[in-house]
Amino acid sequence: QVQLVESGGGLVQAGGSLRLSCAASGITFSGNDAGWFRQAPGKTRELVATITRGGSINYGDSVKGRFTLSIDNAKNTVYLQMNSLKPEDTAVYYCNLYAVGWFQSYWGQGTQVTVSS
Repeated sequence: QVQLVESGGGLVQAGGSLRLSCAASGITFSGNDAGWFRQAPGKTRELVATITRGGSINYGDSVKGRFTLSIDNAKNTVYLQMNSLKPEDTAVYYCNLYAVGWFQSYWGQGTQVTVSS
């Protein structure tokens, strides 16, 4: 059974930092695509950062220069380092893994990030 478990969300003041983690079980990030998405109340889910199985990383325009995606294949965990946080970064953050060989997308349960002004 595939499971993605996010952690690291919380409440932080504007300008602060958080690091989100996404641990996978039942599947490996290695050889698959992965990423972070977020959804704020009343808005559609948007891309934050993605990494392809080849290691190419793409960031959403609103987080470029502030957020960094990394992956530790030994721990089968993807991270999102978020710096210089803004109130508009407030959202539920979701981890995603796209199993290339299975054409199947998996999502974590989400972790809340709240940035106060």
